Amino acid sequence: MQDIRNLSLEELADYLKSAGLESFRAEQIFQWIYKQGAWSFEAMTNLSQSLRERLSKDFVLKPNAIAQKLISADGTTKFLFDLDDHEKIESVLIPTPTRTTACISTQAGCKFGCKFCASGIGGWKRNLTAAEIVTQVLHVKEEALKHRKPLSNIVFMGTGEPLDNFDHLMKAIRLINSPKAINLGARHITISTVGVVPRIKELAAQGLQLELAISLHGFDNPSRNVLMPVNRKYPFDELIAACREYGRTTKRQITFEYILIKDVTCTPHAVASLKKAFKGIICKMNLIPYNPVSEFGHKTPSREEMLTFRDSLEDSGIHATIRTPRGKDVNAACGQLRHQMSQQQQ
Repeated sequence: MQDIRNLSLEELADYLKSAGLESFRAEQIFQWIYKQGAWSFEAMTNLSQSLRERLSKDFVLKPNAIAQKLISADGTTKFLFDLDDHEKIESVLIPTPTRTTACISTQAGCKFGCKFCASGIGGWKRNLTAAEIVTQVLHVKEEALKHRKPLSNIVFMGTGEPLDNFDHLMKAIRLINSPKAINLGARHITISTVGVVPRIKELAAQGLQLELAISLHGFDNPSRNVLMPVNRKYPFDELIAACREYGRTTKRQITFEYILIKDVTCTPHAVASLKKAFKGIICKMNLIPYNPVSEFGHKTPSREEMLTFRDSLEDSGIHATIRTPRGKDVNAACGQLRHQMSQQQQ
């Protein structure tokens, strides 16, 4: 059976109409799912018993099974969800004094194999449906009620490459953005991509004020080839050109995610190359201290080295900040908890 959270409001209204039922009930059902947090049709007490039974016959509505839930000393909460086919996905709640962010997965596994990330270890299994994406958000939204601030931001930076699952991702985003559903502004939703150039161009044509983050992690073709296999298909210069086009089309600032690896990406030569590449692009850089993964032999730069790198970027006219690591004690980096469990099951 189909998960009802795969349907837009219009699709649900059409289903009700085709079933000889009142189409206005669609808004009531949406209210229960997205505003009141119902995890079953039986909980929708202002619907008739016959309608609830019909919905239960035709659709699925249930929470994800939680395989693990870990809470960090800094308040970061990581969920490992066990889907119906027993694929595992991760979602993270990241509370700060000013906002509460959900980090959401879009695929089970990842086919892009970046040489610093646990998400791709073990390969790609499948795309998530729009319902599986949205349900993660609903879980984190519920968890956020335990913190000082409600869910305010979503970043698609969990397991998988969001733009490789474009259609399901966009359907989920329109539900997240809809005032009738989760009602989170597009400017509070960030899509992170390794650089799938055709989809970046397609995203620009969607007419949504989404935030775009590019997992750059290199400063030219040779350096990016070391860490990002996707660079051989969509080279550095082609990606930068697509980013320029995206900025011109959307008038949105682009965030470049850039991992700091000792003697690999955190070097004076990298600063000079990035200055040249970013000329004319409205952007900022999010510098990410490398989070060690046992399968890769990279090292994290010292704090002094990272600060020197950031300051050199600023002196070159590139706004840059160093991301504060969150949830390290609960393996909160992408794919780590999922990978850890798969190792235990072998």
